[in-house]
Amino acid sequence: MNETDLHFFIDSTVNYFEEVTNEKATAGIPYIKDNEPVVLEYTGIIGISGKRKGSIYVTTSENMLSTIAKVILGLKEVGKEDIKDLVGEIANTISGNVRQAYGSDFMISVPVVVEGKAKDIKLPDNIQSFVIPITWKDFKLFLVVCLE
Repeated sequence: MNETDLHFFIDSTVNYFEEVTNEKATAGIPYIKDNEPVVLEYTGIIGISGKRKGSIYVTTSENMLSTIAKVILGLKEVGKEDIKDLVGEIANTISGNVRQAYGSDFMISVPVVVEGKAKDIKLPDNIQSFVIPITWKDFKLFLVVCLE
């Protein structure tokens, strides 16, 4: 993975927030993931196959997802299912937008959603993973990219 690859993911993530919420998000400095898991309350995972193999995931808090869901859906109350659907949709949208840059050989899976600070989200040891911190309003989201 190179700097251009990272920029595809960063741009896709930042653009997602601006398009969906009409408010900008900012990306922090990407860093190489170490052995410690980067997992918050909700995580949406997308598997990637084709010429490029690996996975991406987004992880964030229930508060952030609830706030976004209220903006998108115009609801006062947001249920757990809405929150789970949203984290999967964020991961799916980001990877789908990146797919447009890479073409049809960049195949993405259906999102898998994990609730809770799961320590069992494992990434391949033989592929370097990058963590991209994203801030929207006062909320944090982490995009983790593990791609050959």
